[in-house]
Amino acid sequence: QVQLVESGGGLVQAGGSLRLSCAASGRSRSGYTMGWFRQAPGKERDFVAAISSSGGSTDYADSVNGRFTISRDNAKSTVYLQMNSLKAEDTAVYYCAVNGYVWSFRRSQMKYNYWGQGTQVTVSS
Repeated sequence: QVQLVESGGGLVQAGGSLRLSCAASGRSRSGYTMGWFRQAPGKERDFVAAISSSGGSTDYADSVNGRFTISRDNAKSTVYLQMNSLKAEDTAVYYCAVNGYVWSFRRSQMKYNYWGQGTQVTVSS
């Protein structure tokens, strides 16, 4: 079992920044792809970003590419999502998750085995 706890969400004005953190505990979690997803009210949960186990590869949804940065500190078992130039449409509950499969499945929610409880991000326009 792996437990994930997100933090860092909140209310921010458009154009502002937030940094989300996802702390992992439990079974070995440094050897897995990690991802961030988000779900806006009334919408499906969507892929935001992913990072490989070593941190050497990253992937972003088109909607956040160039504004968001995913990173990880394996020594601290923590993954981060730095969000800059936030827009009202970034408002959502953000979830981090562990992917127990190969990198090619990084955008597939079905391949993520463990999920955090989510943290709310609200961007006011």
